[in-house]
Parts: sequence; C-alpha cells; structure tokens
Amino acid sequence: QVRLAESGGGSMQAGGSLRLSCAASGSMIRKLTINIMGWYRQAPGKERDLVATITRSGTTIYADSLQGRFTISRDNAKNTVYLQMNDLNPEDTAVYYCTAHAFDGETGGDYWGQGTQVTVSS
Repeated sequence: QVRLAESGGGSMQAGGSLRLSCAASGSMIRKLTINIMGWYRQAPGKERDLVATITRSGTTIYADSLQGRFTISRDNAKNTVYLQMNDLNPEDTAVYYCTAHAFDGETGGDYWGQGTQVTVSS
C-alpha cells in the first residue's frame, strides 16, 4: 500500500556531508495524508533510535545530540523527506531508516523503509 524508499547512503570520511532522501509511493499513496515523516538510525548491536521527525506543517524534532549538525526537511508535493548530515563523525555510522505516519481518513498507520547504510571513517 505504501512503500518508503531511502537513498543517498554510503561511505564518507569524517567531516564530510551526506544527504539522505526518502520517497513514499504506492497505489494508495494518493488517498493518504502523510502527517509525520522522519528518520531513525540503528548501529550494530544497538536499538533503533530517533534522529529527527518533521510534520506536514514543518515542525521538527531532533535528537538532542544531533541538532545543529543534521537538518530534516520535506517536500509534501513529492511525499519526500530529506536528511542533511554535516560534519559527520564515526559515531554517525548506522543504518538509517525512513519512517512515515499516514492517515487514510479513518485510521493511522506507521510505515518503514528498508534502510540505507551510512559509514563514516576517521
């Protein structure tokens, strides 16, 4: 019904920048209102943690440790969310997952992408 496709991951040296993208698509996408989109990340052996979220109106929430280096944005017309990551360090190495919360007029549901690997070397 709804698919989230991440792109933009890869390997970078510390201090570099990377921009992740996530586009929502599917046969039902035109019937849904995507209220919240965001990013989580999961390092090996650790739990999946919040990176940032953004509402349809542009209100953002960031993990305290990441605010200032990472910037989340979205294009509502394209159902796409972005994550600009600056001044990357090895601690940012993780699989980054896109998430979306959508409402169909009756109920809401959560959706997740497959993840994209980000590796930062010193």
